Amino acid sequence: MNTKKVVLIAVGLASLGLLSVGLYLQHVENMLPCPLCVIQRYAFAAVALASLIAALLPHSVTRIGAGIAALAALAGASVAGRHLWIKANPATSCGIDPLETSLNTIPTAKLMPFLFKADGLCTTDYPPVFGLSIPLWALIWFAAFALILLWTALRRRK
Repeated sequence: MNTKKVVLIAVGLASLGLLSVGLYLQHVENMLPCPLCVIQRYAFAAVALASLIAALLPHSVTRIGAGIAALAALAGASVAGRHLWIKANPATSCGIDPLETSLNTIPTAKLMPFLFKADGLCTTDYPPVFGLSIPLWALIWFAAFALILLWTALRRRK
């Protein structure tokens, strides 16, 4: 198996692992996800799906799949950055608003409410995980995925 496929599988599995961490925090630690958290979950799911599908495809299209996964990671990073901005400026909120209502009507939210239903507020202060807030962890992971996936997409085959 070539390096690109190994990297794509690793990124896909890590992204699924992070979704599992989100489920643990929600269902065991009772940390309700806000609308921006749910959008970040969609981005992690998109990174995982694009990475794993790209790893299964022929080498000629692996680069395209890695690029699509990198775009999903960059989108997730921008949402995580917005979430951090909202937490730094608590007068702004993404709480009970049209975003939450529209997110909760998406078919995936109705089929899998345990994963994609937004119930919390973006400004809620949950205890940090290893000293960092959850949106900051998400931003770090999205940035790492984006860099790894861009490197995978742009790297020439030897």
